[in-house]
Amino acid sequence: MAECLDLRGRLWISSSNATILLQFWIQRRLRRSLHRIGRMNSVALARKWRPKSFASLVGQEHVVRALTHALDHDRLHHAYLFTGTRGVGKTTVSRILAKALNCTGPDGQGGVTSQPCGVCPACTEIDAGRFVDYIELDAASNRGVEDMTTLLEQAVYKPTAGRFKVYMIDEVHMLSNHAFNAMLKTLEEPPDYVKFVLATTDPQKVPVTVLSRCLQFNLKQMMPSAIVSHLQQVLQAESVPADDAALRLIARAAHGSMRDALSLTDQALAYCAGRVEAAAVQQMLGTVDRSDLLHILQALAAQDGVALIAQADALEARSLSFGAALEELAALLQTIALLQLVPQAADADDPQHEALAALAGQLSPELVQLAYTTVLHGRNELSLAPDDRTGFTMTLLRLLAFAPMVAGSVPPGGLVLPRADNAAPTPQGQAASASEPAASVAKPTPPVQTAAKAMQRRAATLSVPLEPAAHMPATQEAKATGNAVHVEPTVALPAAAQTSQISPALSPAAQPAAVIKPPLRVAPDTDWPTLAQRLELPAGLPRALAQQSELRAIDGSDWLLGVPNEQLTRAGALDKLQAAVRAALGRDITLRTETGEVTDSATQRDARAKAQAQADAEAAIRSDPLVRQLMQELGAQIVPGSLKPMPHTAQASSA
Repeated sequence: MAECLDLRGRLWISSSNATILLQFWIQRRLRRSLHRIGRMNSVALARKWRPKSFASLVGQEHVVRALTHALDHDRLHHAYLFTGTRGVGKTTVSRILAKALNCTGPDGQGGVTSQPCGVCPACTEIDAGRFVDYIELDAASNRGVEDMTTLLEQAVYKPTAGRFKVYMIDEVHMLSNHAFNAMLKTLEEPPDYVKFVLATTDPQKVPVTVLSRCLQFNLKQMMPSAIVSHLQQVLQAESVPADDAALRLIARAAHGSMRDALSLTDQALAYCAGRVEAAAVQQMLGTVDRSDLLHILQALAAQDGVALIAQADALEARSLSFGAALEELAALLQTIALLQLVPQAADADDPQHEALAALAGQLSPELVQLAYTTVLHGRNELSLAPDDRTGFTMTLLRLLAFAPMVAGSVPPGGLVLPRADNAAPTPQGQAASASEPAASVAKPTPPVQTAAKAMQRRAATLSVPLEPAAHMPATQEAKATGNAVHVEPTVALPAAAQTSQISPALSPAAQPAAVIKPPLRVAPDTDWPTLAQRLELPAGLPRALAQQSELRAIDGSDWLLGVPNEQLTRAGALDKLQAAVRAALGRDITLRTETGEVTDSATQRDARAKAQAQADAEAAIRSDPLVRQLMQELGAQIVPGSLKPMPHTAQASSA
């Protein structure tokens, strides 16, 4: 390049190279401009796809319906309060409402409408955030009385460009008490051209004096299905391929917030290089693969403690969150409970639907409910554990340790967890019920000892003598006396034990090799309330059905029960009650129900006994000579409701 320097050090460029330098300068400025334009067009999905009208608002149909009817029928209020968690559309609804109030239509002649045109100056400027008559105030940073006073001083002036002046105060619960007091009068009777829109995530902190001056709308959290559907539409418009499983993960991680879902989608697009894939999204979110949790539940159903600990080690090896694992495990248990009790309400499109349906058939409903509660408590106690892995492992061990055991069956090396078909006899129980030599009677196995002790406790509870079957008649019947049923249970003993004349006390040195639950022989005049109290039923609907029903008729093996509410027979409660009656009586019984008034149930009998015991206790106190002397000489009074019968008094009254 031909160039030279003058005496002052200035650079002189020859004319032949001026064109080259000019082209270089133009290209450089053009690249900068294109880069700046590209950055300006890169808008977050949550902002780019913010709804511009009520029709495009997702998941808030109740709010849209109320506001649309108010706008169409000119039933406008001067103050609105929108509540709800973050990212459900409070600010969006406020902007759409402001456009509806100030829209002038494409021709500039429109009025208040529920369908803003989106092209008039008011609509475009509100969407751009520069409309002079729409003022958004962040109460978190402008919470003082001075800020509120300044805002209210401007409210006396009429709108500059619009039809209404709209004040939107976000996070209004952050205002101070003085600021709330300063706005009360203006909020109650503002000028006709002023509308207040308040938004908060914590309405409990808003004074009732403010709540009473506003129309309150509670925006709901988004359902995962609604979030997935909206994300599919957005990504389809953006021409971005996405997996449905990945969108489900994002919807669950958003916890009901559409803005969080769109932000996570933005993050997934950056993480996955323009494609939303399930494996990458799962790694980005740090969530646990549901297949691992299904392995945990399958190991729980198989009573395999070694496999449970192995799954915990696998989660730790991949540095996954144990807290997230427990949350997902609780969600799976809820789905299993839904499949067991209300299968038609379950999501059939879930990829794990078949595996969860199989687990619903393997695990009993009682165990699922217990496991759900255990997992929730384990999640809350992770911060108290020495480390997360210890807390997670301890939760899995609780699932084994706290599970109800099958009576009389303790297999070596593990606990027995109840299954849906736990009524079927186990191989150990079948082997124990067979005839054995006398040597086996002298040294019973530990499961037999456990069953024998349980039989003794049950006999003591029934207050009946326990005698060998050899000294009892073949058929026995219960004899009803008053309110109690005296039953003589039968204990089946091996032949060797019967010939050796084992004592009725069943001493530890000579116990039967197997014990079968004694059948109850009930006469036609069966006292159903007493029998219902003694049946072995799980807590819940089966026990409530037994205690709140009455026996109305017996036709052979067909029993008719009267129930006050047919809801008591839901969820298999009648089948469980029928199985318990059959097990207690030792014969086939079929239970039927009819709805109607019940006059003599176990619950009613217990209530009458308690009322009688209360009356007897009060009469005993009032007739006591010392109490009567205190009342006569000192004017003492018995405080109503302060008397309670002693336990033995209640028992004596119910006997």
